[in-house]
Amino acid sequence: MLGFVPPLPQQPGRPPAGRPQPGRPQPGRPASAGHMIVCGDDALARRLAVELRFVYGERVTLLLPPGRDANSPETPLTQRGRAAALFGRMSAAMNRTAANGNGSTGGSDTNAGVEAVRIMEAPEPSDDVLEEAGVDRAAALALVYDDDERNIRAALTARRLNPRLRLVIRLYNRKLGQHLEELLDQAAAVAMPGIDPALLDASTTVLSDADTAAPALAATALTGSSKVIQAEGLLLRAAERPPPRPGETLDPGLCTLALLSSTTNDPAGAEGSETSGDEAPQLLPDEQSVAAAEGRGTVVLEAISQAGPDRPATRMGGRGAPLAKIFSRRLRWSALGFVLAAVALVVVSVLTTEDSLPHSAYLILLDLLSMNDPSEDGTTARKIIQIFSGVAGILLLPLLIAAVLEAFGTLRTASSLRRPPRGLSGHVVLLGLGKIGTRVLVRLRELDMPVVVVEEDPEARGIPLARSMHVPTVIGDVTQEGVLEAAKIRRAHALLALTSIDTTNLEATLYARSVKPDLRVALRLYDDEFATAVYRTLRTAHPQALTRSRSVSHLAAPSFAVAMMGRQILGAVPVERKVMLFAALEVAGHPQLEGRTVEQAFQASSWRVLAIDATPPADRNPDLAAVPPYPPQGPPTPSGLVWDLHPGYVLRAQDRVVIAATRRGLAELLRRQRTVAPQQ
Repeated sequence: MLGFVPPLPQQPGRPPAGRPQPGRPQPGRPASAGHMIVCGDDALARRLAVELRFVYGERVTLLLPPGRDANSPETPLTQRGRAAALFGRMSAAMNRTAANGNGSTGGSDTNAGVEAVRIMEAPEPSDDVLEEAGVDRAAALALVYDDDERNIRAALTARRLNPRLRLVIRLYNRKLGQHLEELLDQAAAVAMPGIDPALLDASTTVLSDADTAAPALAATALTGSSKVIQAEGLLLRAAERPPPRPGETLDPGLCTLALLSSTTNDPAGAEGSETSGDEAPQLLPDEQSVAAAEGRGTVVLEAISQAGPDRPATRMGGRGAPLAKIFSRRLRWSALGFVLAAVALVVVSVLTTEDSLPHSAYLILLDLLSMNDPSEDGTTARKIIQIFSGVAGILLLPLLIAAVLEAFGTLRTASSLRRPPRGLSGHVVLLGLGKIGTRVLVRLRELDMPVVVVEEDPEARGIPLARSMHVPTVIGDVTQEGVLEAAKIRRAHALLALTSIDTTNLEATLYARSVKPDLRVALRLYDDEFATAVYRTLRTAHPQALTRSRSVSHLAAPSFAVAMMGRQILGAVPVERKVMLFAALEVAGHPQLEGRTVEQAFQASSWRVLAIDATPPADRNPDLAAVPPYPPQGPPTPSGLVWDLHPGYVLRAQDRVVIAATRRGLAELLRRQRTVAPQQ
């Protein structure tokens, strides 16, 4: 079954969409060459299709399984129905934007003239299904099923059907993803001898939505709301700052990346999405806008530092099993009392019997263990000491039995989940240990944040990791009374509600706020309208507490979309309900950059050049997001990125730049590169 979304007006430079009537299904019509195919079974597939269709202006074929979404069984719509509804909302929003005169960057609409989205339904991406979708003529294929095995099978099939196809694959397993990427790149190199290494590097991209979204989700639990982007061994820190007080002057940082909403505490104000109007957060503002913005918070590029070698996530409570973990405090105090009593008996024996210290200690030890003969011929003092030693020896037996039992119990529970300790405070309560929750847990422990996990399923994906890291875990339904109390929510610093069910996240958030009104909260929500209503209500009810709503698919979709275009994303920073992207681009082929100064290349609300890679093209690292190898001795190799740019520096064709861009700004750069490419 095929479905269509009504096309937008014809765009100059694109061939006409054809004679058939818009909105009519045409099962026999083959897909156009150069289109993009998205295969998936959850929200990420639909978001990615929206990103490619309405931001990058690409022709898209969306392949969904029949029936309802397995992650949202309560919704009455099928997968195809939910996708069609989402496309319809986006098409209406784009038409309203065009009618108001607020087109895309540069005055040209990237969506104009794009053919209707083709929606297909099939249980599996088999050979026949991929051929019907036009994989042999497609420019790129995204495989974003929730099942890694299905994505791998489809990737191998697609590479066989079209060796020149650009593949973007969603995999949770990182090591497997590296091996698969090398394998598919080798297959492409064999099929296309002499291929440009840069094109080969972009032919297969393996991404994880969990890895993409985890840093942003973990950052919401930290004071200061900093986001970290990594580029060639450097860490870029973007920090959210509150509006300055009257007479206060804040450090502007290296540059201002965004202005936050002007109606942060207004229940009827902007919720920070793409459709919030002039009061919404403004990404990449110019100096005049920053100077004129009063009472608005900012997101600034705060610092650039050298990244250290990756270190594993630390365990809570340290490594190994110290005495404090094996034996209870009461037993340790009892053992100390026994030792002090034995020392006192030795001292008294030396003073009263005038015996040597070693011999006195030997006799006292025998008395304690009831191994010495009665001192019938000894002095009165010796007899009294022997009696007290015998009494102390009697107390030694239950002490030894208690030590054995406690050690056995500790070893027995070493592989079990740890309970939250009594004195824990200032921690983060993490709800859900699925794919997303597991990655966020690792990120929080890398930042040495104390965490308490709440998970309903004892066989969840992240339970073994929580056990190995000794993270306190509560097994139970978070909607049941007493579960959050067991996680010490009253003394917690923040709550991250990351289960896959919106209503569960909302219920847990509302209950946690009723217990602790100033609790920092970040909840995972999919539906935008629902998220907007929740965001406004919680912000109004608790104006002194930080509230954030995050959608994993919304955070991950831009990175997948840019990978479909054959480009590299260094990271994505959420600004309320918008997303700002950091990317590496070659200047060649971009008329908005080539031959212009850094100041002239800056396009407000679209893109900004942050750094230039001064490394010679032959020696450049193809993956700026990767950390370079560290020498065993000495300082790390300096980065070739130059961040302190003079505004008058002229960008050359051989330069590679790091830019901060909005979704539409980056789409404008990539779209125009495709337009000018035939003229070269």
